[in-house]
Amino acid sequence: MNHSIIRYIIFRVLEFQALFLLLPCIVALIYREQAGWAYLAVMAGCFLIGWIGKRKKPVSNVFYAREGFVVVSLSWIVLSVTGALPFWLSREIPNYTDALFETISGLTTTGSSILSDVEALSFCNLFWRSFTHWIGGMGVLVLILAILPLAGGYNMHLMRAESPGPSVGKLVPRVRHTARILYGIYMAMTVILIGLLLISGMSLFEATTLAFGTAGTGGFGVLNSSIGSYSAASQMIITIFMILFGVNFNVYYLFLIKKPGSALKNEEMRYYFLIIALAVGFITWNVRGMFDGLAEAFHHTAFQVASIITTTGYATADFGTWPVFSQTILVLLMFIGACAGSTGGGIKVSRIVILFKLVKYEISHLMHPKRVTQIRFEQHVVPKEVTRAIQVFLISYLIIFAGSVLSISLCELDFTTNFTAVAATLNNIGPGLNLVGPTGNFGVFADPAKWVLMFDMLAGRLEIFPMLVLLTAPVWKRG
Repeated sequence: MNHSIIRYIIFRVLEFQALFLLLPCIVALIYREQAGWAYLAVMAGCFLIGWIGKRKKPVSNVFYAREGFVVVSLSWIVLSVTGALPFWLSREIPNYTDALFETISGLTTTGSSILSDVEALSFCNLFWRSFTHWIGGMGVLVLILAILPLAGGYNMHLMRAESPGPSVGKLVPRVRHTARILYGIYMAMTVILIGLLLISGMSLFEATTLAFGTAGTGGFGVLNSSIGSYSAASQMIITIFMILFGVNFNVYYLFLIKKPGSALKNEEMRYYFLIIALAVGFITWNVRGMFDGLAEAFHHTAFQVASIITTTGYATADFGTWPVFSQTILVLLMFIGACAGSTGGGIKVSRIVILFKLVKYEISHLMHPKRVTQIRFEQHVVPKEVTRAIQVFLISYLIIFAGSVLSISLCELDFTTNFTAVAATLNNIGPGLNLVGPTGNFGVFADPAKWVLMFDMLAGRLEIFPMLVLLTAPVWKRG
């Protein structure tokens, strides 16, 4: 284990955290808020520690998969621990566990909240809360790779460990250029969204914070009503962009290099839109009597389906009051999630499709043992190591899910609350059902349960294995 490169990258991450914290300082200055001093103090501390620490260069720049997993896990933990300090120091979230929960929820783009009154926060805290979504959406280490050349050709291990999906590849030969392309697309789409929300009637602050939440598919709002108080035009714009940010960014790259044919052939994207269309159709039919006409039912259904499958977590209506059939579809969408290579969470559409194809393959093999068949996805044969990795991922996912539900059940809350709380955090969605539904919050849980859910949020965002690797003793051995 190359400990020196791990330390070096962590110190660089602290420097970037100081840069991130500069923005809420500016917001506090604009609105003349005392909470800005908390951001200024933490920013100074992060920069000083990072600047001093990075002066000792690593013994070797070489690192492999295990270093990549450890660096990613530790980076997200460091960002969470330091990012929670302004909430706590400003006393707007006086319990540090709650402040850490809110920050991890932001960075992992989960959107689950312990706050009962969001509007009581200062502007700078509201901004930071939403900006953490944007930071975590594409990944902070992907951003660092886009700006700084780290560890030569070995930095692909960082991107693979942080990027969501069963497999990650380079768009161009150099990883640094790949990271720049991804963040370039991400930033361009965010700016376009801000512009459209301004045209729809939002203020600059609202448009910016909600765009951060939509781009990162996070879901933190600045009003207690989430998105319910905004115009139908604003809601429609957010619906469209939630769906767009749930698409694999490689598709947008293919459009950029004028290969629309290849982009439209993306199998995962076609299944993703098919699932959305079917879910919207079924739920609209099921809830049509709860709204003033089919058009309004379709509007709210489309928004909620987009919000749940992309794991954004915004709400325009309390879907906890919808029929059980509709709630069941939404819970299933929580597990499916968005596309690999997007900012969305969940198991991912590609994994679900490959798992179904694997079941079909096994049934065919049982019926015709001598027939030679192969599993194909995206017009390529799926390697056995990929199917094995997906199976191991699903087993690990189920073990963590079951263990988490069992652990938080000690709080003596109802099963639906516990089950959907774990589903919402492990899949990085935000709201669940019952006490943690769109009108509730996660403050109902005791602190020990919040720590379990915080682990779930990190494990879900980092695709489980980086967090599990961090907990294994052999990974810390030298050599």
